[in-house]
Amino acid sequence: MFNTTLPKTTWYRWVAGLCLMAGLSVASAAYPERPVRILIGFTPGTTGDVLLRLLAPKLGERWGQPVVVENRPGAGSSLAAEAVAKAPADGYTLLMSTSANVINASLPNPQRVDFVNDLVPLTLLAENPVVLVTSGNSNARQLADLISTARSAPARMSFASSGNGTFTHLYGELFNLSAGVKLIHVPYKGSTQALSDVMSATVDVAFSPVTPVLGLVRSGKLRALGVIGRARLPDWPEVPTLAQAGIAGFDSALWFGLNAPVGTPPDVAQRIIMDFQWALSQPDIQAQLVAKGIHAMPMGTGVFRELIQREQAQWVRLIRQANIQVD
Repeated sequence: MFNTTLPKTTWYRWVAGLCLMAGLSVASAAYPERPVRILIGFTPGTTGDVLLRLLAPKLGERWGQPVVVENRPGAGSSLAAEAVAKAPADGYTLLMSTSANVINASLPNPQRVDFVNDLVPLTLLAENPVVLVTSGNSNARQLADLISTARSAPARMSFASSGNGTFTHLYGELFNLSAGVKLIHVPYKGSTQALSDVMSATVDVAFSPVTPVLGLVRSGKLRALGVIGRARLPDWPEVPTLAQAGIAGFDSALWFGLNAPVGTPPDVAQRIIMDFQWALSQPDIQAQLVAKGIHAMPMGTGVFRELIQREQAQWVRLIRQANIQVD
């Protein structure tokens, strides 16, 4: 089962960790002395990009140096990860990582970069629930309707994804296995056209982070059928989690973290971790995140590393079960 539930004690560790700021070394206190680049493997406007662009100005003010957000989409976010892994390990080139990076590391085909071993996990930052959506005009009013129709007409319904091997593809395959249905996978180059075709009912359903579809669901262009996460969303209390609807294995929201090249000095890494967690703790940032459906989850290196290892094992198992092949 996918589960990113984190022990409550980790929150206390986080609060205690903020108190360590005074103990940072002279070297880390001097960091940064020039602009810091943070790469993300997705296009502008995606959830991780929104999160990063909220945090960047706050960090820039604290550091007295520009924080440059660089979008480098492609290869399921592997291009950005590869660039950071090959960058100097000095803290000036970082990666905004996501669940997609773990998925890429779990695929059977050779990857551009070994996400688990070529990059150091610094801190988990936030998570964004994922929702299963259909057209606002669909006959499926709730999840049970979708499953009933899909079971009565095998291989006649479809799900859209943002590309082969992406997390939206993997969630669709997991749904097929867990719900006992056979929705046909329709891959797109990105989520914009995928969601557009779901709105027009060209494709039946799609999995999406909640942030890009909030307005579309509110306007009635899309309908939310189920939530992937630990709890129902406050905005849509009538929409059950997939686990509540009896679909096992769906407890994991889409997460976002921060990684650095292997060999980054520990004192510099600690400074980065503490300052990112400080930024997430600011009331104005928290209010903006809540409005966008993003949940701050500022957890340290140990918890983040455990999450990566646990999810990789789970995705490897799913990929083998579903016999997923990615060109």
